[in-house]
Amino acid sequence: MNLSNLQPAEGSTHNQNKRLGRGEGSGKGGTASRGHKGAKSRSGYSKKIGFEGGQMPLQRRVPKFGFTNINRKEYEGVNLDTLQLLVDNGIVTNSVDMTVYVANRLATKNEIVKILGRGELKAKLTVSAHKFTATAKAAIEAAGGEVVIL
Repeated sequence: MNLSNLQPAEGSTHNQNKRLGRGEGSGKGGTASRGHKGAKSRSGYSKKIGFEGGQMPLQRRVPKFGFTNINRKEYEGVNLDTLQLLVDNGIVTNSVDMTVYVANRLATKNEIVKILGRGELKAKLTVSAHKFTATAKAAIEAAGGEVVIL
């Protein structure tokens, strides 16, 4: 080994970039491999997402569709079989309210909860929620429970 054949250890160097715009002698001077003229040759060039070379972009060719009601209320649905599961697992005994929904990740504290009628409820529960379907309300009261609207 001598000074003429020193080289870095295998895998220790990473940069293999072309050094652009560093004089004509480098072979990458002048236009710095960007070609002549046009937007792509300029500094700061970036094309818009979805740009199709001046053709009308797909996002503008396809018509707007539908309607979004700004006053719509989104309910988080909780079914009767889910409540029965909470009873079976010993999580609730006599009442179900927002703290139970939040603790068991059935809803977040800011969501509006609606009790839905899927499954059957055997336990006698006091169920608190913002809304109830008719079948859910009937099933809770048939099991001897109570419905509390928040």
